[in-house]
Amino acid sequence: MSVLAAIAVLAVLILVHELGHFVAARSQGILVNRFSLGFGPVLLKYQGSQTEYAVRAFPLGGFVGFPDDDPDSDVPPNDPNLLRNRPVLDRAIVISAGVIANLIFAYLVLALQLGIVGIPEKINFQPGVIVKPVDEQSISYQAGIREGDIILAVNGQELPASEKATVFLTKEIKTHANQQIELKIKHENQPKSLKLTPKLGDKGQGVIGIELGPNGTAVYRRPNSPFEIFGIAANRFQQLFVGTLSGFGQLITNFQQTAGQVSGPVNIVKIGAKLAEDNTVNLLSFAAIISINLAIINILPLPALDGGQLAFLLIEGLRGKPVPARIQEGVMQTGLVLLLGLGIFLIVKETTQLTSQLEWVQKLFQ
Repeated sequence: MSVLAAIAVLAVLILVHELGHFVAARSQGILVNRFSLGFGPVLLKYQGSQTEYAVRAFPLGGFVGFPDDDPDSDVPPNDPNLLRNRPVLDRAIVISAGVIANLIFAYLVLALQLGIVGIPEKINFQPGVIVKPVDEQSISYQAGIREGDIILAVNGQELPASEKATVFLTKEIKTHANQQIELKIKHENQPKSLKLTPKLGDKGQGVIGIELGPNGTAVYRRPNSPFEIFGIAANRFQQLFVGTLSGFGQLITNFQQTAGQVSGPVNIVKIGAKLAEDNTVNLLSFAAIISINLAIINILPLPALDGGQLAFLLIEGLRGKPVPARIQEGVMQTGLVLLLGLGIFLIVKETTQLTSQLEWVQKLFQ
């Protein structure tokens, strides 16, 4: 069920994105003849007075169709309500509305989560640091550390029950490049000692390929007012948005080191399912993060994305006339092929990795 919940969240985010385009068009009187959630064969279909609404077999996608793109449309080509016949600003609003809808939705989801769970007040810390190896090739994983293990001591120094534990452990790892360190960990509630040697990283510091987190439980309180919820939600939204932008910046400027972290739909569903399995409310955080990522990806000035279409509109506004249709079609088709190729590659790659994890495969079919 957790897998279905994660897929449902992605479908909702896509629906929100496409609804943004749809509402922006219809509110301006622009003709829309198709609204589809998903791709592939039609499962359900309803013909409205102007628009055909459909649900298709594969929910990880969707589209809003305009008569401009339909060769069988009986709308006159000079109709002022066709999208292509509207001023640049009107078209820009329609194209960017999906991104805006995803950002607004992310903020509202964060506010909803705070309303349900409460306001985080403090953390009750326990000794040690919770860890997770970044991958199976990392030094930490090879040494025997697994996700959820708790490091209790490093080089004989106990890690305190406070937020300083993570800082201290990080410092010990960074300052012991090419030097053996000894860790005392708790693995499946059993004490265990192991030794490993951090390698020298790009910044001249020791690394073992591990993610660290505080060993503590958050304590929540009821919000004092709706204004407090919306204020804290705004701060969280800002942190997530800036952090996501920073992540995309690192991907572009340090592509060789970060390309392996790019995830496709299979891995995204896996992450969402794991969060749902741990705590259903975590799906709200998952929805907010993915919604922000979806918005930022779509606004990138790349062919076949909303940002690519906005780039053409910007050029049109500067030139005073649109880019020739054949050039736009060529660029968009090339971009679509590249995006589909990347999507297929990621799906095949991640599916292959998942099939090697028997426990996960069994969960998919429970």
